[in-house]
Amino acid sequence: MLRGNKGEWSEVYALFKLLGDGKLYPGDKNLNKITNLFFPIIKIIKNELGINCEYTIDGDLVIISNIYDEFRISVDDFASNAVKLLQLIKSQEGTFGDSDIENFMHSFNSRKLKAKSSSKTDIRIVIHDLRIGQTADLGFSIKSELGGNSTLLNAGETTNFIYKITGYNFSNAEIDLINSISTGSKIKDRLNAILRQGTKINFFKTNKEVFGNNLILIDSLLPDILAEIVYNFYTTNNSKIIDLTSHIHNLNPLKYDIKFSHNFYEYKIKKFLIDIALGMMPSKIWQGIYDTTGGHLIIKRNGDIICYHIYNRNQFEDYLFNNTKLDTASSTRHKFGILYKEGDDYFIKLNLQIRF
Repeated sequence: MLRGNKGEWSEVYALFKLLGDGKLYPGDKNLNKITNLFFPIIKIIKNELGINCEYTIDGDLVIISNIYDEFRISVDDFASNAVKLLQLIKSQEGTFGDSDIENFMHSFNSRKLKAKSSSKTDIRIVIHDLRIGQTADLGFSIKSELGGNSTLLNAGETTNFIYKITGYNFSNAEIDLINSISTGSKIKDRLNAILRQGTKINFFKTNKEVFGNNLILIDSLLPDILAEIVYNFYTTNNSKIIDLTSHIHNLNPLKYDIKFSHNFYEYKIKKFLIDIALGMMPSKIWQGIYDTTGGHLIIKRNGDIICYHIYNRNQFEDYLFNNTKLDTASSTRHKFGILYKEGDDYFIKLNLQIRF
């Protein structure tokens, strides 16, 4: 039996729901559906086991075709199975399956839950834009509120920032004592212990050059801006991107000329979030080419699906800026939060992870 978690089954639900509805609605910055605007769906293209499968809506039928087969399934069948699958996802925990849903998938030879992780595009949708009278083939990443919080930027050693500590010489015993702090907020408490010695903690460099250069490609000062945001996340009670950005705007650590009320930090962070959402990965060389050419599909808790795409860039930016936050990943797994010495200098690594 096919088994998957809530996020994996959410990708199947998105396919069923969109084919059953036949239209795609945009959302505003607060995840509300804009009901007076929609995009009719012409077809959905999904890659399964290396083969593109096209789901074309033709009246009350969905014509499903690939290089081997063609099937004709009622739109109502997709709609009714979307309802069943939504109830299943809401009621289950961990990994789960369902024979009725699996049998329906097998009726059009679908045997895979999730798109390959090497791409940010989970699904492609050909829509008709009524405003300009043209069709567009858009790639979307699917984010679901039905399970745990989705991740925009996954944590890794690649997303560690290195900070240099000056103003105090720590003994080996003091280093061991600080690193032994194992409270629920151990990273913040270790930083507080370091700062109590009258030290200064300043950004030194990114842990991995590829990620650092990717950030510089987006904006030459972006590594410094993100380092300030990461540091403030671990030393204040702020976690939302919007609050952290406002905080460093007020501090203005990069000494921008803000007398004319330019939102330097907000603009640059929004640009970063868009590039993360549409293709940039920390471990891969980023050339500014979007992998996801559309944007994000959001599956809301009530089962509605709304979209944010590059056509409405301002709404997409505002959605990301207003609905993301920093989170603390595993410091053991990703090797950060430890005070260490190299030569005569002291350092600590802090990690960047962004969730919805």
